[in-house]
Amino acid sequence: MNRYNRLFYNITLFLALCGLIAGSMGCAGQKKADEMLVESYSTRTVAQSDDVDALNDQLLAAAQQSEELSDYLLGAGDLVEVTVFEAGELNSKVRVSTTGYVTLPLLNEIRVIGLSTLEAEEKIESLYAEKYIRDPHVNVFVIERFSQRVTLVGEVNNPGTYDYMSKQRLLDVLAMGGGLGEKAGRMVQIRRFSGESGDKQIIVVDILRLLKEGHTELNIEINGGDVVFVPEAGIFFVDGAIKRPGNYPIKKHLTLKEGIMTAGGLQPWADQAHIVLIRLNEDDEREITELNFETDPEAGNIEIKDHDVIIARSSGWGKFVHGSRINLGFPGIASFTFGDPESQW
Repeated sequence: MNRYNRLFYNITLFLALCGLIAGSMGCAGQKKADEMLVESYSTRTVAQSDDVDALNDQLLAAAQQSEELSDYLLGAGDLVEVTVFEAGELNSKVRVSTTGYVTLPLLNEIRVIGLSTLEAEEKIESLYAEKYIRDPHVNVFVIERFSQRVTLVGEVNNPGTYDYMSKQRLLDVLAMGGGLGEKAGRMVQIRRFSGESGDKQIIVVDILRLLKEGHTELNIEINGGDVVFVPEAGIFFVDGAIKRPGNYPIKKHLTLKEGIMTAGGLQPWADQAHIVLIRLNEDDEREITELNFETDPEAGNIEIKDHDVIIARSSGWGKFVHGSRINLGFPGIASFTFGDPESQW
């Protein structure tokens, strides 16, 4: 081995040893940085971040407010005058019962709660036409109104109980309450009580599908007496060796792997054997769980819960490899450089 080759060999060996030392120091330093990151989240509350303003713009644009008196919905306690033009003896003034019925001559009890005056007229006409009158004409006039009400609760800008004078759909009612609040979830509940059967019904509507994907069939009709509940959105946070760290809303059932992909996926230097899950327990205390995606593939299928924090630890050696550069010159001159690979992404 000549003198130049020996010099090149010695320099290369020296640089390799420096790299190993730097790599081991980097591993120790990265481990400390990861521990500090985990520690910071163990006592941290994740803030809400949403595109609620954009959704409200769509909501208010889609809402069609109307207060036509002809569409007034009959409710319990209303006093109505029913006129049958072909048979004056059948005319009557009746009050809608608490169960939603009126009692009319020949027809006995008829359920009218939740019907508009026009719908009530058509229903009474059809019943008289079945047995008693050929082509009857009926008029329903509301003498005293005990208007029905609809209640908005949860994450809406102006929660409360509102007079419900006319038939409206979900978007109209949400607009009546000033739109969605900052922490609004996407799954709106309509809680409905049937006075006739006593049954309670809960209808769930995905507002995101309605507004952003155009599923107009989800813009359901709201009944007087309904309670519209907008729950707070679930949220999770992803940090560490992640391409787009940040907080994300839980729009559907997400697994840990799906949550990581939502944030752009893992960085090349992420250590899949050391994924950290921080979760609130029943006592609102954070529990830290170390997961190994390499030896336990099922760990990635754990479902994300509200306020979960997912941290992908970095591999110190992986960061060293991705950040290392060896430059060779002539004759036999080499240089070693290292840069944090995170600055390149």
